[in-house]
Amino acid sequence: MTLSVRIDHLGSQQRTLLRDLHFNVPPGRILTLMGPSGCGKSSVLGAIAGTLSAVAEGAQALSFRGSVQLDGVDLHTLPTARRGVGLLFQDDLLFAHMNVSENLLFAVPPGDRDLRRTQVAQALDEAGLPGYGERDPATLSGGQRARVALMRALLARPHALLLDEPFGRLDASLRDQFRQFVFEHVRSRGIPVVLVTHDAADIADPTLVIDLTPDTTDHV
Repeated sequence: MTLSVRIDHLGSQQRTLLRDLHFNVPPGRILTLMGPSGCGKSSVLGAIAGTLSAVAEGAQALSFRGSVQLDGVDLHTLPTARRGVGLLFQDDLLFAHMNVSENLLFAVPPGDRDLRRTQVAQALDEAGLPGYGERDPATLSGGQRARVALMRALLARPHALLLDEPFGRLDASLRDQFRQFVFEHVRSRGIPVVLVTHDAADIADPTLVIDLTPDTTDHV
């Protein structure tokens, strides 16, 4: 599926963050949004996911005018849960009261119980964590938690994936390893991805980069 985003206006009553921005992300490709803090990178993800109402700039709520489409289907009027868009953040947000398998199982769509558990076991194998299902997330390393968080996002079978600085809390060696792990998995699944980052090393495709620094906005 191709993710198509058109932003006519994004901002608050007092300030415009972005306007007249449009981009397309083909299946299995990763578009990178870069720019300084406060330029609107994460707000773009909020507009795509339908979570912008939860984002505010100071006391001012943010609003979005434009369109978000997946293969021509307009998502803008749909609630977040029905958009088929996955989210992965800098913090892994694993549920502390669940073990690793329960965290993963939470994301698997309803269906046959044994099949769902098989999908969880396969996800742990893909993550290089076989046998970790009964572990408490608090006992995992940062890299292991990050891998579990990604597999949880993918088990929900998203049609597109949004990455909000997901590598930011990892040290340099883990960052490189997890970056490649993420890119390989989304490419193999043919999912369009939008990645927000401050680090040029995170760019997956130099031909799909938008710099949101004021006065340097590009259109892809």
